Amino acid sequence: TTSSKSFYTMQRLAVRRLSSAVSSGRPGARRAAADEMADAAAAMEDKKGSWQKLMGSVVNAVRPACAALHPVLQPLLDAPAQRRVEAAVNIEDLRVAAKARAHAMVFGYLKSGADEERALRRSVAAYNDVELRHACLHGIGHADLDLSTRILGVEAALPFFITSCAGQRMFHAEGEVATAKAARKHGLMMALSQLTTSTFEEVTAAHPGDEPGTGGAKCLQLYVWRDRVLLKEVLDRAKAAGFTSLALTADFSWVGNREEDTRTGFTVPPNYSFRQTVDALKAPAWTFDFMSRVPYGYKAVPGADFAAESLVDFIASQMKPEFNWKDAEWLCSEWGDTGPVALKGVARTTDAKRAVDTGFQAIWVSNHGGRQLEDSVATIDSLPEIREAVGEGTEVILDGGVRRGIDVVKALARGADSVAIGRAYLFGLAAGGQRGVEKAIELLTRDVYLAMGLLGCRTVAELKQKAPEILVVNGASARMSAGAVLQPELRAASGGK
Repeated sequence: TTSSKSFYTMQRLAVRRLSSAVSSGRPGARRAAADEMADAAAAMEDKKGSWQKLMGSVVNAVRPACAALHPVLQPLLDAPAQRRVEAAVNIEDLRVAAKARAHAMVFGYLKSGADEERALRRSVAAYNDVELRHACLHGIGHADLDLSTRILGVEAALPFFITSCAGQRMFHAEGEVATAKAARKHGLMMALSQLTTSTFEEVTAAHPGDEPGTGGAKCLQLYVWRDRVLLKEVLDRAKAAGFTSLALTADFSWVGNREEDTRTGFTVPPNYSFRQTVDALKAPAWTFDFMSRVPYGYKAVPGADFAAESLVDFIASQMKPEFNWKDAEWLCSEWGDTGPVALKGVARTTDAKRAVDTGFQAIWVSNHGGRQLEDSVATIDSLPEIREAVGEGTEVILDGGVRRGIDVVKALARGADSVAIGRAYLFGLAAGGQRGVEKAIELLTRDVYLAMGLLGCRTVAELKQKAPEILVVNGASARMSAGAVLQPELRAASGGK
């Protein structure tokens, strides 16, 4: 109707004025970017149907009441979820628990990959092609193990860490803060996404890493954005908040085909479609928790004082497929001597070598959780070749497919200096908030210690030293590229190629 169009036009103008006023108080943020965000927010509202607007109004109306009842009702609603978390004996159990608590579209987003998910399945299954030979009578006891590791300049208690994931409040209302508190409890290093739904300050306060060997929320993960002014402001804010390392995600400038998201009608956050409303009724603990909180937004985007759903189009427009090595060189120079910079998403030796030449101090072997290029090579398969290409002097991180602590040990033995954990802890977060993340870390830690003990390795350095006699790699898993085998340990079996 004419009146509704007039209302949303007035809303767009009001939001534009608010955003411009906010941007004027933040040095470096451009008024044009603030206007673009305001337009994107209003346009998103215009797209909603009458049902969505009705449900949005209902949710906003009951939020105060839900917030008041939250301390009493939420523990009752979450009791079954917490029992499932405590009963979990492995990450698969946490996956099942996450499915039981989370909204269907949220769980679908978390567990799925690109297209037919071949890359995702292979990333997990590839660890089965790596076997280990245990040691006998090695004389190593529980107290002899020291698995402390230096990760991107940070001393941490364990050789694996919490990797970044955007919008963690979609999985659980406590979001990134819950993850940070769990990481702090276990002395892990943590990377935080540029698209965090908690502020830099909230996360670093939850896990400051202010004592040696305790890790800390010290690494900021960035996307390749068009607007250098906005990007520079993010960098400046990260430095001020205490971040000491940077990870540039370079495999996300083109967004993969996520068929599961299409099936479930995924949006960030919910847009109150009829299907989402029905699914919300099936997930009472998740839904009441969501309805009890202020709608979450992207807290690291300068001037983004809107709900996350309002900025989807703006953020999509900021992704820069043509981001190149010159842009990366600029990013490294802007970060300066604050700390190491990692290139995340490396799958080729040529890219790894060029990254080192460009100024990156660390190579992060990743295929974005099998969520981007279908049939992308499993990271555990490409890891040995990349380690060989950059030598022992360059830090190498691996993520992808890790579901057990023994996968971490295999990755370390094949050349990684540390391993980034993604879905494993996110299943815990979706299953039970902070306690769920803690349980995921406990399960992985148990496996790592057990494997290291059975292998007779006191430290990560000793594991790497003994790797040639420990590793047994299935020859059938050899991956060929340009007529040569990717995995150095399998070349002899293929005639030295």
